[in-house]
Amino acid sequence: MDHGNMPPPSPSSMANHTEPHMMVMHMTFFWGKNTEVLFSGWPGTSSGMYALCLIVVFLLAVIAEWLAHSAILSGRGSTNCAPGIAQTAVYTLKTGLAYLVMLAVMSFNVGVFIVAIAGFSVGFFLFGSTAIKKPSNDDRKTAEPL
Repeated sequence: MDHGNMPPPSPSSMANHTEPHMMVMHMTFFWGKNTEVLFSGWPGTSSGMYALCLIVVFLLAVIAEWLAHSAILSGRGSTNCAPGIAQTAVYTLKTGLAYLVMLAVMSFNVGVFIVAIAGFSVGFFLFGSTAIKKPSNDDRKTAEPL
């Protein structure tokens, strides 16, 4: 048999799955608490740590939405350097948190995916939608009839 045209074996097929601390990396969505999210060995096989993982992912998504809709990012009427640096710092933090949520979702765990979407949804509802937000003075001026 000619092996010259065959692709090399994938790392997952070469892994020794007989070791008890080895976790299988999923490449499709799956249900279950036995997963790794963001860090090697976390949350592991403990139900309590999996619940903590879901809470952390949810909060990361909510905080990312809060930062995305914070007043410091709107930067209305400011042309100074200090507010620009503050905007950049908040934007960088928001982007970093959003990427952490994305990496958590890349664990392909359905629970992590659901809480990430729920976190972004709750964050948008609380900080970005008009359901809770009171109109600002600028919004009132444009809403008044001429």
